[in-house]
Amino acid sequence: MTVPDVHHSAVSKTGELLGPAPVRAGVICDYVEEQWPSMDLVGDMLCQSLAQDSSIGVEVTQLRPTRRRRFSRLPLLGEAVSTNADRLLSRFWDYPHWLAKEVSRFDVFHIVDHSYSHLLHGLPAGRTVVTCHDLDTFRCLLEPTREPRPGWFRFMTARILDGFRKAAYVIAVSEATRAELLHYGLAPADRIRVIPNGVHPAYTQLADPIEDAEARRLLAADSPQDVWLLNVGSNAPRKRLDLLLQVFAAVRREAPGVRLARVGGPLTEQQRQTARQLGVEDAIVTLPFLSFARLAAVYRRATLLLHTADAEGFGLPLVEAMACGCPIVASDLPVLREVAGPGAVFCPVGEISAWAESIQLLVNGREKENSRWKAQQQLGIRRSALYQWTTSARETAQVYREILGESGRDSAGI
Repeated sequence: MTVPDVHHSAVSKTGELLGPAPVRAGVICDYVEEQWPSMDLVGDMLCQSLAQDSSIGVEVTQLRPTRRRRFSRLPLLGEAVSTNADRLLSRFWDYPHWLAKEVSRFDVFHIVDHSYSHLLHGLPAGRTVVTCHDLDTFRCLLEPTREPRPGWFRFMTARILDGFRKAAYVIAVSEATRAELLHYGLAPADRIRVIPNGVHPAYTQLADPIEDAEARRLLAADSPQDVWLLNVGSNAPRKRLDLLLQVFAAVRREAPGVRLARVGGPLTEQQRQTARQLGVEDAIVTLPFLSFARLAAVYRRATLLLHTADAEGFGLPLVEAMACGCPIVASDLPVLREVAGPGAVFCPVGEISAWAESIQLLVNGREKENSRWKAQQQLGIRRSALYQWTTSARETAQVYREILGESGRDSAGI
């Protein structure tokens, strides 16, 4: 298949050349039906920021078909089996065929979620960029003893990884992710750009009377002095909610009135069993899906954010919490230090006593002298100002221009 020449310039009605036309970018996003909020956020904010700044010189189109239901219409298969079957068929058959009709419309393509890199097999590789958020998708191939998977799963992952390796450029969301890409030889150094995520404008320390009142209702917080620890994220193994529960139990032994709010899905049955065994199940509130504005209000109402993950590619909850003035205690990982810097207090992943002590110091600081907690809050607010989607969009547009410049906007074959 031949890709048409994409050289083009803006021309006036009289035929006068007005200079280069905007780069036509097709930004390829996850299926909405997969309900992956962080990936939806990245795709939506990148497209919005590219579109809003005319000086960037990008004409952006968000590409995302509607996922078809097939197996999920057959109740005898069971929900888990039918959902996964629909997901695989949609990703590996429907999406590539739908996308093939769009190839001639754009100068450059951008896959914003690396786990969709199999789509690159049907795109002009020399004009396609992929954003890599972490290497979890490829872990079963990179570290098979750490994450053993059946043959069919490894075959599927290999298809994704083969596509990923074809990309003209990879945007890594952190230096830590870039280092992993280089360590495993997944992309050459001169084809990787580090462009951090931004923070949604809804996340702010400024009060919102309606949303703040709803946050008080959700948390049943009668007094501003109520102590609420907050955890935001999925219940995936790398989030280490087992450690979160142990830390919470240790804090409760010293301060029985402290409670924990969870946003990002319910605990698994094993995690609930752990909470029961630790005697903290009744002190945990699981919140439903929240809008950005409502989650921002919960951040503002919380005393601290606890982020106990043992692996991350970026750590969006840290940036969101900092922007809302919620101090953080987080796992001492290079990537989290990179992102939060002085805006968080860091503890070794498995040292429960260190976590409990750090949390208690900040809680006591807020209740008694207020200086330690306030100082940490201000450090976070200042740090969060580094993460702007407008900046990310400008740097991403520069990658688009580099891709087109190096390829000469030629007519390479797929």
